[in-house]
Amino acid sequence: MSKKHMGSSIDDFLKERGSSKRQAQAVKEVVAWQLAQAMQEKKISKNRMATLLKTSRTQVDRLLDARNDITLSSLERAAAMVGRRVTIQLV
Repeated sequence: MSKKHMGSSIDDFLKERGSSKRQAQAVKEVVAWQLAQAMQEKKISKNRMATLLKTSRTQVDRLLDARNDITLSSLERAAAMVGRRVTIQLV
């Protein structure tokens, strides 16, 4: 992912690339699901994730809720905590 987008929200990033609202929502749902699955695999609770990210449990809930618009940098930090990285491609 380009560093120029790191402060951008997922919605802004996808809108810039011409995604429809429906496509953007689908991407966010998949990303939220993948993050939740990775947390389960690593046995990282929401409370533990909040501690690792130096944030609140509420913020972790926002990360895992596809209805929210989160920043790409927040997503990338969360992914790193579960040993993953963020790659978004529109094909």
